[in-house]
Amino acid sequence: MPDTKKFMENLSGTGMCIGVLTSGGDAQGMNAAVRAVVRMGIYVGAKVYFIHEGYQGMVDGGDNIKEASWESVSSMLQVGGTVIGSARCKDFRTHEGRLRAALNLVQRGITNLCVIGGDGSLTGANLFREEWSGLLDELVQSGEISEEASQIHSVLHIVGMVGSIDNDFCGTDMTIGTDSALHRIIEVVDAIMTTAQSHQRTFVLEVMGRHCGYLALVSALACGADWVLIPEMPPNDGWEEQMCHKLSENRADKKRLNIIIVAEGAIDQSNKPITTELIKDLVVRCLGFDTRVTILGHVQRGGTPSAFDRILASRMGVEAVLALLEASPGTPACVVSLCGNQAVRVPLMECVQMTQEVQKAMDEKQFEKAVRLRGRSFENNLNTYKLLSNHQMDSELPHSSFNVAVLNVGAPAAGMNAAVRSAVRVGITEGHTMFAVSDGFEGFVKGQIKEIKWGDVGGWTGQGGSLLGTKRTLPAKHIDKIAEQMSIHNINALLVIGGFEAFESLLQLVDARSRYEEFCVPMCMLPATISNNVSGTDLSIGADTSLNAIVETCDRIKQSASGTKRRVFIIETMGGYCGYLATVGALAAGADAAYIYEEPFDIRDLQSNVEHLTEKMKTSIQRGLVIRNENSSENYTTDFIYQLYSEEGKGVFDCRKNVLGHMQQGGSPSPFDRNFGTKISAKAMQWISKKLKESYREGRVFVNTEDSACLLGMRRRALVFQPVIQLKDETDFVHRIPKEQWWLRLRPLMKILAKYKTSYDVSDSGQLEHIVHLKTKDTSAT
Repeated sequence: MPDTKKFMENLSGTGMCIGVLTSGGDAQGMNAAVRAVVRMGIYVGAKVYFIHEGYQGMVDGGDNIKEASWESVSSMLQVGGTVIGSARCKDFRTHEGRLRAALNLVQRGITNLCVIGGDGSLTGANLFREEWSGLLDELVQSGEISEEASQIHSVLHIVGMVGSIDNDFCGTDMTIGTDSALHRIIEVVDAIMTTAQSHQRTFVLEVMGRHCGYLALVSALACGADWVLIPEMPPNDGWEEQMCHKLSENRADKKRLNIIIVAEGAIDQSNKPITTELIKDLVVRCLGFDTRVTILGHVQRGGTPSAFDRILASRMGVEAVLALLEASPGTPACVVSLCGNQAVRVPLMECVQMTQEVQKAMDEKQFEKAVRLRGRSFENNLNTYKLLSNHQMDSELPHSSFNVAVLNVGAPAAGMNAAVRSAVRVGITEGHTMFAVSDGFEGFVKGQIKEIKWGDVGGWTGQGGSLLGTKRTLPAKHIDKIAEQMSIHNINALLVIGGFEAFESLLQLVDARSRYEEFCVPMCMLPATISNNVSGTDLSIGADTSLNAIVETCDRIKQSASGTKRRVFIIETMGGYCGYLATVGALAAGADAAYIYEEPFDIRDLQSNVEHLTEKMKTSIQRGLVIRNENSSENYTTDFIYQLYSEEGKGVFDCRKNVLGHMQQGGSPSPFDRNFGTKISAKAMQWISKKLKESYREGRVFVNTEDSACLLGMRRRALVFQPVIQLKDETDFVHRIPKEQWWLRLRPLMKILAKYKTSYDVSDSGQLEHIVHLKTKDTSAT
């Protein structure tokens, strides 16, 4: 449908001046956003200015407002904080301050602002925009600017990006910096767990979040904490006894440590603060446990941005420039944000008002309303946490008499264990008997199937790889033996967690239904593969951890190349025929090129990449990074490309190559993968319970409809159950990839940010949406 496509070539920024500033508290990933704004701005022909030290620099003017060049944002991507500085500014709150700021902008012709900050910074920007014409009138009257200048610069356009580690802004699922802050918290919690284990200690951890419990909630989910306290959900009266009861119960369950996570803004029902010291004294007094307090503080703001934050910020930065290019005098100030996996634009003031409404609801003790206003992502996290932490005695549980088996299939992926833990615990809560199958279908054939209890999966969220064991073996060869085992153990439902093999396995089991009634049971598959190559989902468990491993290595390699000067590194990533890791890794690491199977390339492309790098070596950035997917081409191997670059670059640059290999499969799961695995697995178990109840007749489970064998995937904005049979047509089985892949739309971004001219389809870029409309849409999605 070429006619519906809208390309960026039609949008020109010639004559435009864009100012970019970071304001309020710093957050990792702000630099990636600044870099994207600068490069995209220059790419479309606009002038871009850094406004140093936030609004203070805008008010003070002078050297604080400097034109940015392409090279001036090099090497920023991997740096935490904000390179252009941020400050809390009292002057900008005064009318005089804003008048001086307006003068400084008009003198440089800046009428477009990209503001990266929290809700305070964005509210300030909106006020500035509303006052703009009045401020210009004052400047004309005092003779500081001419009438003509006032006419030319009569409208100020504003686009915001939310940089805040607290994720406390309504209208966006994730703010820039949140994922990196979670990385810092989880690194600390994982480290504390090993020492707590040694001494059988209880640790009380305080994380940031004065008004928002997102960091506390998600880190509690990601590390399986015993108790969490957040401002949006004050504990019921008598919580002290409940908490102590739960801690002692867990100890009795052979658990050697307890972790309690507290948001700094945690309160009780009467709005009184709950502090870490209060909790420590309580535990010591009631239980006599050896208890320690750790306050994470500014560690959470520091360190290098995670892969997720770099990609989020780069996508948002480009989107912000597009929003400015498309703005007309009547366009309200907007915020570019993320809803699911989709970039959206929402009116800035609607977001701010809703964020303030949350605070108001909390002040008025309407806590359920506050949670609802926070949005679907927060609500989902909270519901999942409640589901998983609600361990009742066996006698209190509903009894369903259903047996559900869980297994891992394919290559290991970080986050598989979090998914298994979540499935087991939700299954037990729903009243089922849960069975774990060791070593995939190979173990199934041998009957390695045993019951798995609540306590058996304790501490699994933070473990990498697959604790159940996983194999690539498909069921078709031994289908009769598997049917026999299903019958012996009376398995009424299957949850398969794995990659492309898991998808093929489910198709084979569905195919065998006509011959074996044992397979006429509900089956669900969760995509878990570092390659992210399964149809029906934008993201897979394990891919984020793998991306972080790639990006971390690329950062180190870039550092080495910068020191040596004039050096180009060729890096090979995994992924089979799927170019997801290579492309998204290249975007997050700031690579110059990424070779993948999905976008065929020939010797002319290789030649033009070499010429591009030769030009680059003449600038102040004398290093190159090229990423190649392992199966991108049969003949243009990593060695071939290395030799070609070495020969062609003689006298200009030298080359090194690096094959990343299996380090991409290992490591402790990232917060995103732990959380994603936990959430989709809980949702899958609830779906299985529903299907079991619907298909139970005359003392047995029987179901053979298409929609009883599904894959649960993230599709743009929502988690969707899709019959595997229907996904068959969307799949290229020879190369084991989906026929259409959303991330191919990120390829042009990667090229633009690496200074290549390319065609960029912006028909998919975010349209302005209203928050109320978002809310209704979201409730249906959840």
